[in-house]
Amino acid sequence: MPTTEPIRVIGNWSELDAAQRAALLSRGTDAIFDPALRTNIVALLEEVRAEGDAALVRALAKFDGCTVAPERLRVTEEEFAQAQRSVTPELRAAIRDGIDHVRRFNEALTAHGDWSFESEPGLTVGEKVSPIASAGLFVPSGKGSYPSVMVQLGTPAVVAGVPEIAVIVPPVPGSDGRVDEAVLVAADELGLRNVFRSNGPAGVAALAFGTESVPRVRKVTGPGSPAVACAQVEVQRYGTAIAMLLGPSESLILADDSADARILAADLLNEAEHGPDSSSVLVTESAALLEAVQREVAAQLALLPEPRRGYAATALGTNGGAVLVENLEQGAEVANAYAPEHMQIAVRDEETALGLLHDAGEILVGQWTPVSAANFVIGCPAALPTSGFAKVNGGVTAETFRKRTAVARADERALTRMSETVIAFTQHEGFPAHEAAVRVRLDG
Repeated sequence: MPTTEPIRVIGNWSELDAAQRAALLSRGTDAIFDPALRTNIVALLEEVRAEGDAALVRALAKFDGCTVAPERLRVTEEEFAQAQRSVTPELRAAIRDGIDHVRRFNEALTAHGDWSFESEPGLTVGEKVSPIASAGLFVPSGKGSYPSVMVQLGTPAVVAGVPEIAVIVPPVPGSDGRVDEAVLVAADELGLRNVFRSNGPAGVAALAFGTESVPRVRKVTGPGSPAVACAQVEVQRYGTAIAMLLGPSESLILADDSADARILAADLLNEAEHGPDSSSVLVTESAALLEAVQREVAAQLALLPEPRRGYAATALGTNGGAVLVENLEQGAEVANAYAPEHMQIAVRDEETALGLLHDAGEILVGQWTPVSAANFVIGCPAALPTSGFAKVNGGVTAETFRKRTAVARADERALTRMSETVIAFTQHEGFPAHEAAVRVRLDG
């Protein structure tokens, strides 16, 4: 591919056939649901279920190249203390700033808890809102250090009031099992002490089944590789809930000729640099803007160090690309069909565009709202659905870690009024005991 055109031009949306459109839209899930991967992951889950800590230790040696005794799976107090000593004051301040913004967003979200109203005389209905009993958080490692993920997952769980929170973190590559210090500082700032070093998929299994060291939890969430995502999908068969699929990073920018090409290029590269399975897409009605962005991306891409440069080139040149559309309305159609993890609007008429968009993990409005700010400090959820699951899910918030229980209270007056409706249903559906449960109250 010529260096002057680092963005793959997918074509005009109106001229793409069904197969070409599907190739753009169906990203990520093929790797997660690969039959061979699933077979291997299921075997690993069964090993952890049967052997507990011994299987975790074996997985660390096999997949992460480090030897860890079972008693070292849990991060120690000394490691937390050492982590606080080792991070810079600037990073500690950034972690606290991120936690503060995420906390405030989630506190506002949960400000209204239990509710009820009188739906008719003598009948009150509503909900009781309470935290789930336990949660497991997976914080990735491997391609980098991600204290921001710990902030984005841990803060909502803490705000929700989850009484038991366990964290899985794969060890730093090439170490003797060391857990990333910045992640430990973020956990420490949140008051989370149940942190365990483990291989990713094996750690998900440990959270689902429990081991001698790792407590069993009711719900697991956290972004990771296709293997981690596959493990999360599979543990549902054993009764463990998951939040959503949090797979490879992806972004889509809807832009018109009012956008600054230099900023657009920087924002396209923002998510593209995450990994070789990331995707970054530009949707625009302006061929002239696309041409200008091509030049800017080429220049800025050359400044990135490896392996980020290679990741970004693949995200824009193979996995993602540019789609030309006829107008803003068609651009919104493409964006909704893609349902990206991160969506940005860089158009003249922001409010019209915002009204047209409904399928995205997040929508960032205007060129002063970059994904990098949303990832680290804005406070809106940054652990977001990928692979098109933004059509049915939102990001990880305190609501992810809370459940709603319906509550109702009726008096004699209300039940008397409802009885004819109840009896009509019971007689039609053939449930005489249901009918009797009403009549025994009303007939004396």
